[in-house]
Amino acid sequence: MAHHKGGGSTRNGRDTAGKRLGVKKFGGEHVISGNILIRQRGTEWHPGAGVGMGVDHTIYAVVEGKVEYRRRQKGRVYVSVVEAGAAAAGSGATARGRAGAKKVSAPAAKPKLIAAE
Repeated sequence: MAHHKGGGSTRNGRDTAGKRLGVKKFGGEHVISGNILIRQRGTEWHPGAGVGMGVDHTIYAVVEGKVEYRRRQKGRVYVSVVEAGAAAAGSGATARGRAGAKKVSAPAAKPKLIAAE
């Protein structure tokens, strides 16, 4: 009659697979459009210029260039992708989500009008 029937239930036997979260591309790495830069839960890192953020807070590149991490206001870390041509020329885009922002130059001086005598 002793067949181990009265052992009760166990509280073990549950373990989920890891979700593979974290940084996928580090600062200075070259990326192309569509590359995943960071997988995260919530916004530990924030999107900057040249990147997008998915509904699951995944940050991905929308332009080709080099990855850049910057600590900005309130201690937030912004992830940006700086285009190769923009890095050399200075694009005017900031790490606050202004991808493709155009630099505004000073207006040209107005020509002087000469009154006819």
